[in-house]
Amino acid sequence: MSRLPVAPVAATGLVVAFALAQGTGLRWLGGTVLLVTGAVCLLLAVPRAGWWRPLAVVGVGVAVFVASHAAADVLGAWPAVLTAAAVLGATAWWLVDRGRLADPARESAGHR
Repeated sequence: MSRLPVAPVAATGLVVAFALAQGTGLRWLGGTVLLVTGAVCLLLAVPRAGWWRPLAVVGVGVAVFVASHAAADVLGAWPAVLTAAAVLGATAWWLVDRGRLADPARESAGHR
């Protein structure tokens, strides 16, 4: 599981959470998916990148979640969520996953 990139997990989790909340009408279900996704991302990212980068990704996740609600009035719900997911995924890639591509040996040795 440690080889799984964080960016697609974070972005997909946001989209799935919205789809479940909207499709079922159970907002708490979407919130649960967001919390589980955040925990999985932290478990994946902290061993690779320390604490500050994953916490920054979580902060961006919270910000884009809030911003997507405001943007939905202008863009529509799905475009706002997809934009938020793209920003979250790009941030996670930049802060956590990008280094994995540069030197995979460092990750397997537990250095970062």
